[in-house]
Amino acid sequence: MRDLISPEIRAILTANRPLRTVLLTDFLVVLSELSATVIIPWWIINSGGAPALAAFSAALAIATLFAAPALSPFGDKICKSKQITWGLACVCMVAVAQLMLSFAGVFHLGVLIALALAQVLAKSFAGPAREAVLMELLPQADLPLAIRIRKTTQAISGILGPLLAGAAISGTGITGALCLLCILLLLATLVARSIPRTVPVKSDTKGIVAWWGDLRAGLAAKWLVPMERGWTLVNFAVWIFQGPAVGLLIPIKVSAMALHGNWLGICLGALSVGVLMGSAFGSQPLVDLFGRYRVRVGLGFLEGIAFVVVGLASSPYVMVGGLVIAGFCNASMGLVGATHRALAIPKSYRVRMHAATSMTTQVAGAIGPALVGFALVHMSVAFVYALWGVLMAICVLGFLLVPRMKEFLTLRHDQIADWYQHQYPAIFK
Repeated sequence: MRDLISPEIRAILTANRPLRTVLLTDFLVVLSELSATVIIPWWIINSGGAPALAAFSAALAIATLFAAPALSPFGDKICKSKQITWGLACVCMVAVAQLMLSFAGVFHLGVLIALALAQVLAKSFAGPAREAVLMELLPQADLPLAIRIRKTTQAISGILGPLLAGAAISGTGITGALCLLCILLLLATLVARSIPRTVPVKSDTKGIVAWWGDLRAGLAAKWLVPMERGWTLVNFAVWIFQGPAVGLLIPIKVSAMALHGNWLGICLGALSVGVLMGSAFGSQPLVDLFGRYRVRVGLGFLEGIAFVVVGLASSPYVMVGGLVIAGFCNASMGLVGATHRALAIPKSYRVRMHAATSMTTQVAGAIGPALVGFALVHMSVAFVYALWGVLMAICVLGFLLVPRMKEFLTLRHDQIADWYQHQYPAIFK
């Protein structure tokens, strides 16, 4: 096992205790989140059907639309380790409430949505801080490798989460699976307490005036930088179709094929296997061969085609194979430019701009399930899934129109620190 880990990865893990702590926190958080993506949808779709699951997904996306930007200004003003710990503790309490409902034999969609909305608030508070904390704990030179290790770690937990949840559902039912979810979240909360403290950005103003000013500044910066605006708009269009393809449509497809609940865990695990392969072995060789820009656009297009195969598949094995390919393309594409984009944003704007990205993603995440629900009334699951793959592939080609993106992705890592501020000083005052 030791031989599978490169010397540079062993060196950075040995020398950086903060990195190890963040990675373990990420591992447990993603393990719990991916377990929840099997447990909660399976509970809902078997108790309320596909319309209930579509309504649940849309409600969460709409809630996050408002929660992400509203809570984002606090991320640059509060110690990020405290923010992560507090948020995870709240998520854990919501999971305990869900467990109590299941234990009592109660299924009420309205109550589940209300609990999930509380969870959305907690995740919107902790999520941007968890994404940004590495930027403040590690030297800039270590960040590219650290981000790649982090993606790989998340992919491993992404594989284990669905498989663990599927096994728990089969062995102990929904109640036992929810108990497992509570344990994972409790462990994540305890580990997060060991993340080193970060220094908040000081502000001369306080209260609602400071909150509104910070929120407005973050959203304005996101819109006024031409490349960031274009990148965000293309991601928005892509996620309308990609989001359901990697989420809502998978349990609906599994249910439509009359497969056992284990297959949902296998399918989500297959997606994560592809992500692991892409993050560990795919992105850098492909970048060396084709360049960042071509990999970003090309693999995004191929991911859409992979979803067409998944949608039209009549065999569960073909569906699993298509999801592995989709996961590989997703990870390889996602890693390309991730470090660039993170370092280009000035430190004092990182959480707010990340939250703005999350907001647009959640808007798309609300639109996607709503369109899926409408389409499934008139079309088959296979046709809708395939159509979503085609439309995603078309939307990815929008990256070809994003201003300066090709130029930006050709820069070296040592050329992009605070690049936005250097290129657009009037925006980042």
